[in-house]
Amino acid sequence: MTVVDAHHHVWDLSVRDQDWIAEDSPLRRNFTVRDLAPEARAAGVDRTVLVQTVTVPEETPEFLALAAGHELIAGVVGWTDLTRPDVADELARLRQLPGGTYLKGIRHQVQGEPDPEWLLRPDVRRGLAAVADAGLVYDLVVLPHQLPACVKAAESLPQLTVVLDHLGKPPIASGTLEPWTTDVRALAGLPNTVCKLSGMVTEADLATWTTDDLRPYADTVLDAFGPDRLMFGSDWPVCTLGATYGEMMSVSKQLTAGLGASERADVFGGTATRTYGL
Repeated sequence: MTVVDAHHHVWDLSVRDQDWIAEDSPLRRNFTVRDLAPEARAAGVDRTVLVQTVTVPEETPEFLALAAGHELIAGVVGWTDLTRPDVADELARLRQLPGGTYLKGIRHQVQGEPDPEWLLRPDVRRGLAAVADAGLVYDLVVLPHQLPACVKAAESLPQLTVVLDHLGKPPIASGTLEPWTTDVRALAGLPNTVCKLSGMVTEADLATWTTDDLRPYADTVLDAFGPDRLMFGSDWPVCTLGATYGEMMSVSKQLTAGLGASERADVFGGTATRTYGL
């Protein structure tokens, strides 16, 4: 099977600051496709999905050009301002750029929006409808308290495929399951939703996490979404705060060890390939 890493990032601080990275963080350096490629290959990954990091319009064209120049990258989840009145025209423009055919989805840092119902604003919902009309997917990076709005938004736009990044960032470090479990199951109850098995290590205790700490959360989304709506993502290089790329692949395989061969093939490639049209 083709193994797909459905979620990673790259950045070059000489091109643009990543203002979300703390000054003393080990992430405050450049991470490039050249850095990623040997680690991905060593982990058995064939193709990847490159995901936006900052909400600036210049990043998405750069990522599309990267995808066109690197065989490893099969798709890009970019950013555009969903609230702009001409968002449909902007999506069409992005697709005409070099590498534009690699644009597979759009994402916004909803987790940083102070309004827990930002997704339900009329201007945002109009933008989400334009994403659906363009045949693109919408990636959700949200915090647990924003999940109820995600459910309402996905329910109101059945034509839009919604992908939940990082399981909705459950509080793994504290071991708390509710109300995250109830809310994520409500989202999974909608047929137009998909989830990424990603980002768990950085929600756990970075220094002491174990596979058993992650297991209740992984088991919840496996049961709620099923393997055919779940996809592996490394969240590299953010994952390196608590695990190497190889460790992310290893722990993800451990968490899905109870699945059959075809189900594992979905989680590690099939779901991403279908969802993003890779």
